[in-house]
Amino acid sequence: MREIYFDNSATTRAYPEVVETVTKVMLEDYGNPSSLHNKGLDAEHYVRDAAKIVAKHLKCQPEEIIFTSGGTESNNMAIIGSVLARRRHGKHIVVSSIEHASVLSVMAFLQNEGYEVTYVGTDASGHVNPEEFAAAVREDTILASCMHVNNEIGSVQPIAEIAKLIKEKNKDIYFHVDCIQSFGKIPVIPKTMGADLISVSGHKIHGPKGSGFLYVKKGLLIRPIIYGGGQQKGMRSGTENVPGIAGLGKAIELTFTNFDEKMTKVSALKQHLVEELTKLPEVFSNSHEAPHIASISFVGVRAEVMLHTLENEGIFVSSGSACSSNKKRESAVLTSIGLDEPKIESTLRFSFGEDNTMEEVDEVVAVINRILPMLRHYVRG
Repeated sequence: MREIYFDNSATTRAYPEVVETVTKVMLEDYGNPSSLHNKGLDAEHYVRDAAKIVAKHLKCQPEEIIFTSGGTESNNMAIIGSVLARRRHGKHIVVSSIEHASVLSVMAFLQNEGYEVTYVGTDASGHVNPEEFAAAVREDTILASCMHVNNEIGSVQPIAEIAKLIKEKNKDIYFHVDCIQSFGKIPVIPKTMGADLISVSGHKIHGPKGSGFLYVKKGLLIRPIIYGGGQQKGMRSGTENVPGIAGLGKAIELTFTNFDEKMTKVSALKQHLVEELTKLPEVFSNSHEAPHIASISFVGVRAEVMLHTLENEGIFVSSGSACSSNKKRESAVLTSIGLDEPKIESTLRFSFGEDNTMEEVDEVVAVINRILPMLRHYVRG
């Protein structure tokens, strides 16, 4: 059976060149970057070169990059590291209500530790209002966090405007942006965005799982959350994952090769899917600007039923965020934008990558045209 993979926001297939790079480092250049001999120096060069590649595309300095195990660690390091460094200045945090679990779970932890968190909702299109976000900032607010692209519906937040308004109100505030769904899809430039901290994950851009980075603006003070041998200037102790870091660097290089052409193609795939599926009765789009994410509600059929029926056809999609899909609860994102229960419980996420084709989209549309009436008849019967 052929396979159609439309779950690229959950993870992507690694580039063959990334696999080759990782394999070479593991089998040949396997030294510890902290070792003083040549094997160690060769490993250190991979880490330094990857930092230069990241810095080139963020338009920042290599020393502003800390390599991590992925998006969850980057988010944890950014948030917990910031509040630990600034706890004498206050214990108030402002965050959007539609963040990924790796942000919201940290906020719940901090609330249990005595911090006060203000959650700012969205409008019906899934966008945070910058004025409303800034209005939540106080003199004792030490950190604000807002994701760039929402992982469920693809809404792109007005990050630069949010940054401008919150810093006008409190010039000392740290501003963290989760760019896990935006890096490699739309421009991510910390300076123009006004971001102090940016989180990125490697496996969302055809890199290895277990790789990622945190951008920390030069001069910003955050506390480490992992202690040990003092690697990465004491900010993230532990022997560096050199194969993962090298593979991440290679993935970023390849992601940004012919970048505009790739994203134009991906956007066209998404738009075609949305246009064709919403021609069907009781099928609605909750999708927004991001080029790669389509959120579709198939009213009358539970998302899990549709997902597994498509899986039986060799088509792979998601019922929401992959990190939360095993939890039996309503999506906070879909609730925030005001969807009713029939739409929430029937929503699937289709997410596209550069390897997908228009022929695949047409085939998925044809399959859904065939199975949707049968599933609805079965449920209603």
